[in-house]
Amino acid sequence: MTLFDLRRLKLRSGEEHTEAVEIQLEPFDLGGQRYLPVPDTVEAAFTANRATTGTAFRLRFRIRLHGPCYRCLGDAVLDIPIDAREYQAMNPDDEELATPYVQDDKLDLSAWARDSIALALPDQILCRPDCAGLCPVCGKNLNDEPHVHEEEHGDARWAALEALKDQL
Repeated sequence: MTLFDLRRLKLRSGEEHTEAVEIQLEPFDLGGQRYLPVPDTVEAAFTANRATTGTAFRLRFRIRLHGPCYRCLGDAVLDIPIDAREYQAMNPDDEELATPYVQDDKLDLSAWARDSIALALPDQILCRPDCAGLCPVCGKNLNDEPHVHEEEHGDARWAALEALKDQL
C-alpha cells in the first residue's frame, strides 16, 4: 500500500505541488477473474493544488493489465491511460466534498489508483476486438479452430411436441 503524507505539503491558497510517486498496485478480481497489473509498481505524476476551500488532487499514469479474455478465456493485455481527480474540502460538512482516500492526513494512492483503473476498464476485456469466443457446443476456441457443427438432433423425448408444432 502506498500512502502520501499530506502534512508535508506546505501549500497556501493558489499554490501547486507536483511530484513523481511510485505506487504499489495489487492484482484485482473482476467478474470472477484475476487481472494483474504489469509491472506491479507504476510511476505516476501526482499533483496537489490548494484552493481557498480545500485541496484538489490529480493522479496520472499508464497501466498494463494481463488477464483472461471475456469471450475465449485466452490471454488479454490491456493498456490504460489513467487521469484521476479528487477533491478534499478543509471542513467537509458534506461527504461529497471529502475524498474517501484521505484518512488522518494520509492519501491512500494505492486504493485511489485501483479504483481509477476499475472505472477506466471497458465493459468487456478482450484479447482482440474481433474475438470469436468459445464454441457453445464443444467449447473449442473459435479463434484457433473456426468450425460449424451439423444440425443438432433434438431430444427424442420431445418428439411428440415437435409433431404437434408441425400440425399447428
